[in-house]
Amino acid sequence: MPHEWKDPDLHLPPGLDTPAAIQAFLDEIPYSADPFYRCPRRVTLDRKAHCFDGAVFAAAALRRLGFPPLLVDMFAWHDDDHILAVFKIEGHWGAIAKSNYVGLRFREPIHRTLRELMLSYFEDFYNVLREKTLRSYTLPLSLKTFDRLRWTTRDEAMEAIAARLDQLRRIPLLTPSMVERLSLKDRRSHEAGMFGSVPEGLYKPD
Repeated sequence: MPHEWKDPDLHLPPGLDTPAAIQAFLDEIPYSADPFYRCPRRVTLDRKAHCFDGAVFAAAALRRLGFPPLLVDMFAWHDDDHILAVFKIEGHWGAIAKSNYVGLRFREPIHRTLRELMLSYFEDFYNVLREKTLRSYTLPLSLKTFDRLRWTTRDEAMEAIAARLDQLRRIPLLTPSMVERLSLKDRRSHEAGMFGSVPEGLYKPD
């Protein structure tokens, strides 16, 4: 395990000593439908987070364990994008995430490439119309570049992180012909994947 890194101004909940424990904390707190961002300190205080908040919180918690604080943005068609905190153990990628959908959360560090990790989310990345929506992703963004903005303790820094993610080059996962052949998610899997979801936080296609 990498050496621990500590932010003296950030007091995370106890027990977040593994990636799985960080994911368990995010799974236990409510999904936020609030139209604003929470930095890691505010997530700790409010015990609430949405996708972006949860990923940044996970990156801060991973950094405390010695992992680089890395985010990957996954872009979708007809749907919200999704953000992951990614990490590597023994050369293999894993991910932590907060999501309104059951299947878009934790991934074990067993994926040999970042693309392989992204594709592991494909079948579970769908909208309320059962359309499979994942199309592309970014390379990891290091949050170390936002240290001067005190991203772990200031909500204002979250806007800068979000803006930078939007500027990154997007790497496509599908060809146009693949997209044309996509089927709808089957109804049983769709319903199972939305178990416990917060309706107010779901993307509503036109």
